Amino acid sequence: MIHRTSRRLTTLAAGAVLALGLTACAGSTDAATEDRLDNGDLSTVSIGIHSGWDEGIAVSHLFAAILEDEGYTVTSQEADPGIIYTGMSGGDFDVNFDMWLPETHADYLDEYGDDMEDLGAWYDDAKLTIAVDEASSITSLSELASASDEFGGRIVGIEAGAGLTRIVQDAVVPAYGLEGTDLLISSTPAMLAELKGATDAGEHIAVTLWRPHWAYDAFPIRDLEDPEGVLGAAEEIHSVGRADFTADYPTLASWIQAFRLTDEQLFSLENLMFHEGDGSDPEGAVRAWLDANPAFVDDLKAAAQA
Repeated sequence: MIHRTSRRLTTLAAGAVLALGLTACAGSTDAATEDRLDNGDLSTVSIGIHSGWDEGIAVSHLFAAILEDEGYTVTSQEADPGIIYTGMSGGDFDVNFDMWLPETHADYLDEYGDDMEDLGAWYDDAKLTIAVDEASSITSLSELASASDEFGGRIVGIEAGAGLTRIVQDAVVPAYGLEGTDLLISSTPAMLAELKGATDAGEHIAVTLWRPHWAYDAFPIRDLEDPEGVLGAAEEIHSVGRADFTADYPTLASWIQAFRLTDEQLFSLENLMFHEGDGSDPEGAVRAWLDANPAFVDDLKAAAQA
């Protein structure tokens, strides 16, 4: 199970641990002598993936499968975000699909932005939430206190150290008068187990959650509105390439710049990979998703040429 919420407080500290023996391919300095495909791109691509970040893992494997079908040789490595961006600035990785802006990864953009290319946002509704079952009578956090009994007087939360837990405790509870509602601090797996049990049984439940997440595809749930804005604004998820990425990968850069995923597409991909597939076979999950979305690659190429 992936634990993601604490990442919102990620710092640059991880970047100091770069000396992990990165095995990815060399950067643009060797580009002139490397093999190129008929489309003008270098034939090898290295993808840096943030460990434990579901959407980035899912999209990285999606692109790896697409690129391998197009004749590229693809390597990938998972590491903390600081290690990934430090590695990209040195040419150890070619691309990363999971830079959250304008807040979560702003420090990395400030530190390494001159050595990277922003290839654009592919998702624009990444945010912290409190979700309830679809059959619930309420639609807003402003109604939660008065409807607390409907949810057994509790909100099922995740890890004590998660940024989401802190924000709910310090901001959501006082803003919406939820002092009389218990915030059950547990773990992400425990929260998801409670969510599954309640929705399977047709019972009401309120949980701390975040987008994107496969739970939105697996369970009948929806977010409560946050009229006070205490959970923060939605962020964008960007793809970034190392310096000279577009010069070395003109075709791939155009595909990435045109790349978008809807909630339905992203949540279903994550659900296949991390819930139904238990994260054990990401390539198999991607192949199953592409089989279920046979027009996706052609649509992506068409959008890139538009």
